[in-house]
Amino acid sequence: MDAVEAIKQDHQRMEEVFARLEAGDGDRRALLEEVERRLEAHSRAEEQEVYPAITKAAPDEADEVEHGYDEHAEAESLLHRALSLVDSPDFDDALQEFLEAVRHHVSEEESEILPALADAVDEAELARLGEAFEQLRLAELGESAPDAGGGGAADLDEMTRAELYEEAKRAEVPGRSHMNKDELKDALQHA
Repeated sequence: MDAVEAIKQDHQRMEEVFARLEAGDGDRRALLEEVERRLEAHSRAEEQEVYPAITKAAPDEADEVEHGYDEHAEAESLLHRALSLVDSPDFDDALQEFLEAVRHHVSEEESEILPALADAVDEAELARLGEAFEQLRLAELGESAPDAGGGGAADLDEMTRAELYEEAKRAEVPGRSHMNKDELKDALQHA
């Protein structure tokens, strides 16, 4: 998978968790902690692997890339604020401010920065950057990349508890409704 697709796919995974937060589907502190882990991993992988490549390959995008770094810091700050207000009546406003900031960043990145990268480097470099992004993102999450055969534990690690529950339901895992995310993962690995 190339860098553009890898980043967009991770944006989509994050948006799925955002939708659950907005719908009030699940424990909001746990969901925000999941967002925090994923956001930090995504940002670090972009900042260490992709952003420097964009600046090198498309110097005229340097200001946009710098803006991307700033938006990562802003999102992290807004997320910490939302986490601190999770049990407060001000939580919904803090959550919306955070979500709007991240969605704005994603929109700019997908419409300006990533297309500039795709135009500035060849397919082989896009693929190399995609692999580097994904490896670092997974390392930041404490996970390993799926093997060439695909599937396996890394795919389960990428799933939310709700997705794991649905898989456990399909696999007819007994007691699944009382399992936490890690227990569902273990049960599916042994199913």
